[in-house]
This record gives sequence, structure tokens and C-alpha cells, in this order.
Amino acid sequence: MDLVTLEKVIGYSFKKPEILTRALTHRSWAHESLKGQPDSEIRAAANESLEFLGDSVLGLAISEMLFCKNPDTAEGGLTLMKHRLVSAATLANIAEKIGLGQYIRIGKGEERSGGRHKPQLLANALEAIIGAVFLDGGYIMARSLVSRLFTEELKETTPETSLDYKSLLQETLQARKLAAPVYKLLRSEGQPHKRIFYVEARWDGGSSFGFGKTIKSAEMMAASRAIDALATLNVKKETQSE
Repeated sequence: MDLVTLEKVIGYSFKKPEILTRALTHRSWAHESLKGQPDSEIRAAANESLEFLGDSVLGLAISEMLFCKNPDTAEGGLTLMKHRLVSAATLANIAEKIGLGQYIRIGKGEERSGGRHKPQLLANALEAIIGAVFLDGGYIMARSLVSRLFTEELKETTPETSLDYKSLLQETLQARKLAAPVYKLLRSEGQPHKRIFYVEARWDGGSSFGFGKTIKSAEMMAASRAIDALATLNVKKETQSE
């Protein structure tokens, strides 16, 4: 592995390169390469413990940065933003951007199944690297790493963009023992660079509509409106039963 190149990519040089090597070692590689060795040695070679540490360090660093950036935001809003930033999807996207997959040591079976591009594997490896930097250089260095890697995500994240209305709608319907909603693209309008998408969300008992510059944003709007409609319907039912 070309660890020097990776160090340049993440902007941190390890005093103990073996810690970085461990952070990049998936359990599949450890099991194959250390076959016959005690389980303790296999665990010590893999990155799962560093991943556990990195998860906590990441959570603290993101919480600190969000608090400093949004001093007047309520706890609920900060929590929403934190959940989005530390999610596996966000971590995997950042790992993909820096080409982390090419540096990870994985077993032959995992390699054949496309392990280097699996979102969860990439997310775990990135957390392990954050944990490794914390061990090697302390919290300030780890926080600096998180700040560099999450620059764009921190700029774009707000309480509004962090709320996943689609998941919330599905949970709302499940609580009422109803099937998950179905989203349908109705049409799109405008020039290719200024296209607007119109989407319908349909569920047992109703439907709602949304629009946006992307299909995802249109679905989010439709889901948000569906939640409002369901809440209004619930209020009406409660009023009638009184």
C-alpha cells in the first residue's frame, strides 16, 4: 500500500504508520492472512476497534463544529444535522471522493464481491482512520482531519436538509399498519440544466405531490406534504371522536 500518498490525501502524516495500516485492514484480510493464529491476534490486526474509537471521535468533533457554527440552533436541529453528517451514507461518499477503497486491505472473497466499493466497508474504514489519527496525534489532529474531510458537507447541512421526510413518512405509515408509500415521476419540465421534476407519493388512503430540481427533492416535498396531510386527518378523527 502507498501509505505516503494516502497521508497526503488526508493531510496527516503518521508518527506510527502501523496504526494507519491497521485502520486500513478489513477483518476479511486478517482472517485469511493470519489463519491459524489466535483470535486475539486477528482482532488486533483488523480495524474494527479503531472503527469503534473513530465513531466516538467523529461524533464529538462534528458536535463541536456544529455547536460553534450554529450557536442559536435548537438541540433538535443540531441532532438532525449530526445524524446526517455521521451517517454511513455521508461517510461512504467522502471515502469514495478521496479514493479510500484502493488502499484498504481486504480478503480475496471480499475483493471478488466488490468490497472496495461497498458503502458500509468504506464508511467503517474512514471511521477507523479517524480513530487512528486520534491515537497517533490526539484530538486536535483528529478534529482537523474531520474538518478537512467534511468541509463541503458542513457547508451544505442545515436542519431542513437533514430531515429525511421519506423515512419519516414510511415510519408514520408503518405505525398505522399501512404499506410503504409508492413514488411516481409524473413529468419533468424545462431545459436540461434547469429541469423541474414533478412526483406523486401515493399510499393507502391518499396521495400528495411535490416538485424540485431533482427527483429526490421532489420526493422529499411529496413526503413532507403527505405527513402534513396525515397529521391533519388524524386531528380531524380525534375531533370527531370527542
